[in-house]
Amino acid sequence: MKFSYVMLPDYPLVDSLESIRLADELGFYAVYAADETWHKDLWLLFAAAADQTKQVRFGPSVSAVTLREPTLIAQAAATLDELTNGRAEVVLGSGNFGLLSQYNINWKNTKPLSRVKEGIGVIRTLLDEGAITFDGEFFSYKGLFTFARPVQEHLPVKLGAMRGPKSFQVAGEFSDGCHHALGYTPEAYQYMYDNMAIGAKRAGKNVDDLDIGAWVSFAVGEDSAIAKQAAASMIGIYASSMPEELLIRNGVEPEQLAPVLAALGAGDLPGAIAATTPEIREKLSIAGTPEEVIPKLKAIAEVGVNHLILGITDAGLVKAFTGQDIDGVADVNTQLRLIHDKVMPAFA
Repeated sequence: MKFSYVMLPDYPLVDSLESIRLADELGFYAVYAADETWHKDLWLLFAAAADQTKQVRFGPSVSAVTLREPTLIAQAAATLDELTNGRAEVVLGSGNFGLLSQYNINWKNTKPLSRVKEGIGVIRTLLDEGAITFDGEFFSYKGLFTFARPVQEHLPVKLGAMRGPKSFQVAGEFSDGCHHALGYTPEAYQYMYDNMAIGAKRAGKNVDDLDIGAWVSFAVGEDSAIAKQAAASMIGIYASSMPEELLIRNGVEPEQLAPVLAALGAGDLPGAIAATTPEIREKLSIAGTPEEVIPKLKAIAEVGVNHLILGITDAGLVKAFTGQDIDGVADVNTQLRLIHDKVMPAFA
């Protein structure tokens, strides 16, 4: 089982670099970050971390082809790959519709899956061949070339998805894997796995050879109640981007979340947190002591997930997003150590 840390790069950069170095020392597979305008630039952050690390991999999870042109994603990934001596990868998505709305882009009008599928092909071609001539529905090039070349023979290009089924099938057929964000039940990941298998079969691939990743909101600490409180503070923010189909696969009826989203939409963050019931907290996050989070992680691993991607929530993140102060929450580095010392051994 691979374990990775996915960050929202909103901390002081010196702190983020320290956490990346620690993840490298502890043997985490990768450090990922959201490629969104809301946050600090992950490409610059990871470039700074390149010569401070030895084995951990880097990349966006996810980078949206609606906002970042795919040839520029390929250029950045290839450059990062050279800086890290072959440790870069890319996870693509159609974009956070909240962010897209701030660009006056209607997410539904972007043909999201078709655009991402075409973007995968563009990036794969430019990475593998260094040049591209292509006339597609969304992207068009005539003899475009780049001197940015990856060190890896095959730099992985994966897909980030939540809804399905077609997105999971596309990931299995056309990419090197899928990061399924915000799934918390075996049912959610069985659905992902089965549809990835359909796509992999079309391409003559074994689905189990692909990266089958679970991207989850996560908090771990020796004090169960405080860890769960930290995770609960972020649920409304994350859940606002979850399609109804995924809520249902997570065992949550959309009307259960309506009070949370209504408060969030009105800018009432304390109200959104207060409306997040204990039942919703349990179903839409993985939080608690190491002994409490292990069974939840194992349950989703048993249906084919081979990569646990932990969106660690600590006091700094909660403060930045909600303005709420929570005393006693383990910081990122403490949580990385707890994962290494007490969670990873359960999957050895």
